[in-house]
Amino acid sequence: MKGIFSDIINYRRKVFAEVADFAYGDKDLSELPKSVFNIIPGEEARFRTDVFKERAIVGERIRLAMGLDIRDAATFGLISDGIENVDVDKRIYEPPLVNVITFACEACPTKTYEVTSNCRRCIGHPCQNVCPVNAITINKKQAVIDRDKCIKCGKCKDICPYGAIIKYDRPCAEACGVNAIESDSLGRAKINYDKCVSCGQCMQACPFAAISDKSQIYQLVKAIKNQENMYAIVAPAFIGQFGPIATPTQIFEAIKMLGFKEVLEVGLGADIGTIHEAEEFLDEVPNKVPYMGTSCCPAWLSMVEKMFPDQARYISDTSTPMIATAQFIKKRDEKAKVVFIGPCIAKKLEALGEKVHKYVDFVITFEELMGLFVSRGIEVSELEVDYKIQDASTLGRGFASAGGVAKAVRKVAEEMDPSRVVQVENANGLHECVKLMKLAKAGKKNGMLLEGMACPGGCIGGPGTIISIQRAQKALNEFCAEAEVATPTQNSRIK
Repeated sequence: MKGIFSDIINYRRKVFAEVADFAYGDKDLSELPKSVFNIIPGEEARFRTDVFKERAIVGERIRLAMGLDIRDAATFGLISDGIENVDVDKRIYEPPLVNVITFACEACPTKTYEVTSNCRRCIGHPCQNVCPVNAITINKKQAVIDRDKCIKCGKCKDICPYGAIIKYDRPCAEACGVNAIESDSLGRAKINYDKCVSCGQCMQACPFAAISDKSQIYQLVKAIKNQENMYAIVAPAFIGQFGPIATPTQIFEAIKMLGFKEVLEVGLGADIGTIHEAEEFLDEVPNKVPYMGTSCCPAWLSMVEKMFPDQARYISDTSTPMIATAQFIKKRDEKAKVVFIGPCIAKKLEALGEKVHKYVDFVITFEELMGLFVSRGIEVSELEVDYKIQDASTLGRGFASAGGVAKAVRKVAEEMDPSRVVQVENANGLHECVKLMKLAKAGKKNGMLLEGMACPGGCIGGPGTIISIQRAQKALNEFCAEAEVATPTQNSRIK
């Protein structure tokens, strides 16, 4: 659904804009429940059984956007309950980050095989013949699968000459690469937080918008109003996210209009990290460690730590581009407050880390940023600007795309030591990342640099992005080509 301006995107944007309006306007938060009626006016429901359910769901979305916990249908209370705890100008967080709004979930069926009307009731009965548990019978109209017997092996689907048997799963579970989506007693989606790595792919996949993360935009706006030294650092995946004709400089100018002192590319931190990671690889592989995994994706790292704990020590110690860029700013301005703007919700947890929280003060996504633009009435493509952004190299900007990190590190490592040939492999999407790590653990990737990206396509496919991966990739390629320097070693800003 990404790349299509759906009703889901529209309502999420309205929620973010409404919350931002309260912060910018210093509105009385006791009036927050009225926001539901601003977003869902009238008496007729558009998507649910009744307008009251629609408003209840939007109310929980508002709570999440404020950083509050959500409630289930059995809990009594006002939308504004607990609001005094989040009416601050600093980051707040109470786990979990990713939440299922239970009464918005439609309890989609789990993995199932079903015979469609395309079944021709053929004489060969190949589906029946290959079923290892005799779960298929043929009636007068078509083949029938006994769900109590079916072991969901898929052999019937694969052999049907008419393609009459289909497999479907609940979209959130199918998107989850670490099998963290389970079911509650009513068959609704439930997240197993022991497995969850906060990649956010379930959020993107749910066609009912029943899954969402907590936001920091209210506290961020309060900080912008109260602080002078607010800096925004923007991940390279931003390009193309705010309209097809909005230029990078127009986007940066629009961010400044929100109240930021300065805006920098996170590609700058990518350049810094590339040099460090290249040095680390040359020093450690294969003499100290059998292989090295890249460090820039927090959801990939979390997956390795949870599923392959004995392999976690082989992930690079290099700071992520977000951290490196924030450190760059705080070395220049000790009073700086740094806000990371990117495609990733897992960064919200990374920024809370013991070694990170003092550098990164807030994290918001591109989607949340768009809500701030809507709140302030900023039309990005209409802004007049006369400067260019040149914080990062071509390779640094390329971090946003799958394979970009490994490409950059290999290029710099081979510059540093021309005698070395660095073999790389990359995986994007957690399903593929898990497969890669299984091979690495088995010793099949020794001597290599392994890049893991939790989102399909890399950061340009993150849960906080707005446009399709294809459009984002094209825009990113053009942005990379506009960089004045090709490699991190040529970037004068970090010298």
